[in-house]
Amino acid sequence: MSDSHASASPQQQYPSSWILLLALLTSLGPLSIDMYLPALPQMADDFGISTQMVANSLPAYFLGLAIGQLIYGPLSDRIGRKTPLYFGLGLYFLASLLCVYAQDEWSLIAARVLQALGGCVGVVIARAAIRDRLDMQASAQAFSSMMIVTAIAPIIAPGLGAIVLSFFDWQAIFVCLAIMSLVCWLCVHFFFQETLPPERRLKLNFYQVLTLYLAIFKDRSFYLPMIAGCFTGGAMFCYISSSAAVLMDGYGLNQQQFSIAFGANAVGIMLASTLNKHLATSSSLMTRLKIGGTVQGTGALILVIAGLMSHAPIAVVFAGLFLAVAGIGFTGPNAMALAMSEQGARAGTASAIMGSMQFSCGLIGGLMLNVLIWDALLNMGSVMLLFILIGVSAMYIMHRERKLKTA
Repeated sequence: MSDSHASASPQQQYPSSWILLLALLTSLGPLSIDMYLPALPQMADDFGISTQMVANSLPAYFLGLAIGQLIYGPLSDRIGRKTPLYFGLGLYFLASLLCVYAQDEWSLIAARVLQALGGCVGVVIARAAIRDRLDMQASAQAFSSMMIVTAIAPIIAPGLGAIVLSFFDWQAIFVCLAIMSLVCWLCVHFFFQETLPPERRLKLNFYQVLTLYLAIFKDRSFYLPMIAGCFTGGAMFCYISSSAAVLMDGYGLNQQQFSIAFGANAVGIMLASTLNKHLATSSSLMTRLKIGGTVQGTGALILVIAGLMSHAPIAVVFAGLFLAVAGIGFTGPNAMALAMSEQGARAGTASAIMGSMQFSCGLIGGLMLNVLIWDALLNMGSVMLLFILIGVSAMYIMHRERKLKTA
């Protein structure tokens, strides 16, 4: 049986060890984002700056993720899947060591951009490898298996970070990430078999790739759901960027309490995703997308109201955060499905654009949180509400256009 068609038929069971390897590569992203969140106040003390200032290393990571996804997609179509993994994981390892030796917030931010440029190779190649080896039915199952593993990563990451911090300083978190990337590199070398044989590789030059990207951007059936999905998903990045400043600095949560609170919201996304799957047979994609937008908008409104109060009860803040974040379990998958529905052979490139734009929203959100002058909670709630309103506006335009089409 050849590598490229090892699991080509739906009857063929893809090896669970292969899916586990792809999930490991994909989980490097969420672990890198969430594992050091409990350390932000400690890092701020070391650098002599505010927690929100050191949290700028998060939008920096999103910038690297946004750029990297656009590069690795077409590159792996041209030279195969394994070589980019070697390069990306090697870069991630070196960048993690640079984070360990960062002397101030600017050297940390620069190292984090490099770390993201390396780390995002995992998610791009994992998606592509599944498409290479499996048909639609089998790949749906493979993506579900991977989703379970990668959804667990953000739940346990802050907890892992808090455990490391109870024994060592914050630098040890980046040592752990460097070791993990080294393990991934060795697993790729010994266990990952090339899934794209030379005869199936696309010989696209830079100009052709650029033309393809522009054609997809102009496609209304793609960019409206992309705006809906990316801006409602941007609420999650606002939460990630501000959560330490709001919950640890504002409400005095310790590292362990913070990691439990953070994990609870990630569980909310999993619950909403499960409910979304159950509603698939009884309601349309558009209906489920609007449910998600409504849930998220309600949560963001609660956060803005809480931010306007002198010191809102923490239960109110938790309720707002839970709704604003959990609703992504509805908006994310349905916006992605609508955006991809008419892309056909361009689906790989379109998914790279969608991923890149999501992280661009994270970057924009992070920059906006820096320029707003209110306290961390009101800043976070305001940016979340603005993003969700943009996403919901795109949903409204889509809904209106679909009604006109069917009229």
